[in-house]
Amino acid sequence: MIGRRQQVALALTALLAAAAACQNQEREQTARPAPAAPAPAAPAPAAPAPSARAARGFTLVASGDILPHTSVVERASFDAGGNGYDFRPMLSGIEPDVSRADLALCHLTTVYGADGAYSGSPRFKSPPQIAQALAVTGYDGCATASDHSLDDGAAGIRRTLDALDAAGLRHAGTARTEAESRSVAVHRAGGARVAHLSYTFGTNGTPLPAGQPWALKTIDANRMIADARGARRAGADVVVVSVQWGTEWQDAPDRPQLDLARKLTAAATGGRPDIDLILGGHAHVPQAYEKVNGTWVVYGMGDQIAGEMFDGKGVQDRRGNESTMGRFTFAPPAAPGGRWRVTRAEFVPQVYDVDAGRVLDVNRAIAQGAELDGVRDRIKGVVLSRGAAADGLVMGQ
Repeated sequence: MIGRRQQVALALTALLAAAAACQNQEREQTARPAPAAPAPAAPAPAAPAPSARAARGFTLVASGDILPHTSVVERASFDAGGNGYDFRPMLSGIEPDVSRADLALCHLTTVYGADGAYSGSPRFKSPPQIAQALAVTGYDGCATASDHSLDDGAAGIRRTLDALDAAGLRHAGTARTEAESRSVAVHRAGGARVAHLSYTFGTNGTPLPAGQPWALKTIDANRMIADARGARRAGADVVVVSVQWGTEWQDAPDRPQLDLARKLTAAATGGRPDIDLILGGHAHVPQAYEKVNGTWVVYGMGDQIAGEMFDGKGVQDRRGNESTMGRFTFAPPAAPGGRWRVTRAEFVPQVYDVDAGRVLDVNRAIAQGAELDGVRDRIKGVVLSRGAAADGLVMGQ
């Protein structure tokens, strides 16, 4: 595996909507592929001046929903020789795309089940070995707010976040404690501190755990903007928001998506946008990328990992195994306190090969002889359907 860059993750606490006092915690992560459980965080050193931290840009990659159906879990068991679960081979084909980025974010749609008590749809409980595979592949953190976050109640959230912590992965969107719900996951990427926030439209009717209304972050535009401003005040140079939204199996973003995207991207403080990138999921199919109010919005990345997918009418729909990886190159501001600018925006078509149990970079697979031209062209057509090419979005290789 390509040598990993140094990641410093901060937990910036209690400075969200109410601008309460903030505590910074910083830890260094260098060990891959077998990260140890994190040591207790020590107080972070004083932040360097913006001019010192803003010397180098960075590249961020983000991918779609990880939704392990029973067939996916069975494949991981097969790859482990029947001795546990190994998801690393499943992700090995995209490791070059992930590991070369300064910051890589995933979306973990399901929670982890108790030992051996794993299940697929409709209430997902996944093996915790997924976390280790994500870390080995090169991911740095995951969004965890989704409509399946409560499939195993508070215990599922706890197991999931415990496993992510043990793998050295930061997380955003769910919480084990009220104090954790007020924290912000911040990554060091290049010369920037990048805050990652995560929200979902709902829970498929599952109520929040009794006495724990803070366990899961749901969509509320005003709250999301307040959280982004709080992260900025706490020292974040770039704010990235992951959001589960949209209409399942619909290529085009729906009206609530469009309205929320406009409101979030219009929010600004002192002439500087509060949110720098929006990453969408949930629809099961790739959706368009679009620049809204000068900010890139990915309406839907699709499912990066899922079993055979069937639409609302019970018909198998292979689009449910197609996705994109967004790749955004950020440059530091021209002057201290300015916006970090996206200087290059790319999408990488991906497909989960159900038979082989592997996520494929479509362009790389085509170069190796795979007949996936139709998949590539369909994804490209959807991604560019709202005019993103005119704003500079290109298909990455």
